[in-house]
Formats: sequence, structure tokens, C-alpha cells
Amino acid sequence: MENSARRIETAVVHAGSERKVKGAVVLPIFQSSTYLYSGQSAYEDLKYIRLSNTPNHEALGTKLAALEGGESALVTASGMAAISMALLSILSAGDHLLIQDCTYGGTRDLVSGDLPALGIQVDFIDPGAPDSWQEKLRPETKAIFVESISNPLMQIGDLVSVVGFATRNGLVSMIDNTFATPVNFRPLEHGFDLVLHSCTKYLNGHSDIVAGAVVGGEAMVSNVRSRLLRFGGSLDPHACFLLDRGLKTLVLRVRQQNESAAQIARFLAEHPRIVSVNYPGLPGSNVDSGTAGLFSGFGGMLSFEVAGGVESARRFIDGLRIAVEAPSLGGVETLVTRPATTSHSGLPAAEREAIGISDSLIRLTVGIEAVEDLIDDLNQGLGSL
Repeated sequence: MENSARRIETAVVHAGSERKVKGAVVLPIFQSSTYLYSGQSAYEDLKYIRLSNTPNHEALGTKLAALEGGESALVTASGMAAISMALLSILSAGDHLLIQDCTYGGTRDLVSGDLPALGIQVDFIDPGAPDSWQEKLRPETKAIFVESISNPLMQIGDLVSVVGFATRNGLVSMIDNTFATPVNFRPLEHGFDLVLHSCTKYLNGHSDIVAGAVVGGEAMVSNVRSRLLRFGGSLDPHACFLLDRGLKTLVLRVRQQNESAAQIARFLAEHPRIVSVNYPGLPGSNVDSGTAGLFSGFGGMLSFEVAGGVESARRFIDGLRIAVEAPSLGGVETLVTRPATTSHSGLPAAEREAIGISDSLIRLTVGIEAVEDLIDDLNQGLGSL
């Protein structure tokens, strides 16, 4: 897939849509499940929605590859479809995976339950402690998986060491870049093999579709595509259209969310009713300076603990007037949730506690509202405790 050398602000608008169909400035929705046969000899070359090769799919693939600096990209029916298909394109029975210990709950459920049921073994690693990884390496290890910014503790591991470790040991390096987005961090430029996204979140940015993406080298993405067409996790063309539209404002949205989240994190860190704040852009965060230098911003996500435990957390959330209590993240509206009841509710309480997710932890996804109004809302909520 042709890669664009244009700046990201231009690529989000134009990449993938250079060819105007019937003069339309915006790529139309090709809501057709099947297309005329034109002599293709390979099944995967037929035009068909499930094969993820309609004009809407192809335009998105070109755009996402340009944004992440990859050779190729494909979209999927959800972020979990992207993660599961990518893992299953690399791993099979008898193989072994190393994965970050604190990840999105759906990812953790997948690698803890479904992969072992398929004969794939998994070990969890601390992404900030590279000296501990070697002891978990096996001859059967095939891949290492991390998140650029972890969900929900906003940790950034030693990403430089992840790439070096993978290279030395012949592993495929995989990274979920949902929280950072290519606006803040482009993993392929720093040696990662595959980048994964839940496009449901920041890439779409409007809380109205579910989608995923895989970006990387042509050969690896092609392997994922072959697995995807057999498992059927294809994205509908109308959802492709909405995702393409959402991507056009990605840079504007994320840069404002970066700035607002940083201001909110500083406000919370100084508030007497706040016990702790997790945000990698705060002074004194545990992010290695070399790794932090890879990022141009730290995203719109933060998590924190209020004094008084679970009951105070509930009262605080109930008292908010702008932030909406709901799962998911990355939209234009500010959302608040307790991961123990939403994204990580599938984990036993002991497992959550072991990786630092308490029942009282609050996760805030900052939207594009006026930051002054958001801080006022948080302040009045805290004032009621």
C-alpha cells in the first residue's frame, strides 16, 4: 500500500481519497456486498465486503497506513477483532506469548482464557522492568505485546527495550496504540512490527461506531487479512465511511485533549481530596525520560483515586454534571467510569488488585469541552465529598 510522506495534519484529510469518484469531494458509501467479477484468479482478490476490499475499506487502509507510517493497514469490526486476528496470525498451538501485565480487560480475558484453550501459552511481564523479561522467554515464544499507554493506569513501559528485546530474540513486537494515537506516538517509526487500534475510540472520536485496525508491513498485514476473512470480522462500509470522516478531525481533537488532560491532571494532583493521579505527563511520573521523548503528547486519559474509597468514588461520579458516567473513551464528550465495574469487571478482584486496579479507581476520558468548565465540574464534585 502506498505510504504518504505528507504531514499528519494533511494525511488525515486527504490520504486514501485522492481519487474523486464521479467528482465527489467526499468518498461515497459503497453499500454493496458484492461486485462484478473481472477475471480475478485468487479468491482474496474478489471484491466482497467480507474480504475487506471495497473502496471504503481500501481508502481507510491507505489513510491509516499513512498516519502510522506503515506499508499496509486494514480495518476490522472491532478493536478486539484486530487484536485477536493479529495474535492468531502469529501464534498457534504450542507457541508462547509475552504480554504486558496491565492491559485492557478484553485483551486480558482473551490471552488468559481463549489463547490457552487453543494451546497457546501466555506469561505476563512488567513493561517497565526489561531485566525481568529474559527469565520468562522460552524457545516457543513468538511475540511480545504491550500498550503504548496502558489501560487504565496510564503506564508507559520501556518501549525502546521492548523493540530491542524482540529483535534480539526473533519475536514479533505488537503494540496497542489506542490511547496514544499516531498524533502522539508512531510505533512503527521506532521499530515495532504491528500496531493495533480500537478505532472505536480516538480514531473515530464520536462514540458512534465500533471498529479496529491493524497497521504494519505488507506481509504481516496480509497474514492478518487472510485470518480475518475466514473469521469474518469485517467492517461494514457505512462504518468505514464514519471512521474516515472521524479521522479527518483526529489531530485537532487529540491535541486539545492532550492539553486539557494535562491541565486537569495538574488540578487533581494539587487537590486535597485526591489521593493519587495517574497521568504520564505529570512531573514525577515513572516514565523513563528516553521513552517519554518518543511522545509528542500523553493523550486525553487519566485515572485517579479520591479520599474515602469506593463510597466517595461513587458519590463523586454521581455529583458530576458535565462528565457522563459511561464505559469506552476517546469521543468528543468527557466520560467517567470505575474500571472495576466496566472495562476490567471481567477480572477477579484479586487479579485487579494485583495489577494496581482498585475498586475505587476512577478513569476519566477528557473530551473537547472547555477545560475550565470541566475543572469546575470536577471541583464541585469533589466539594461534595
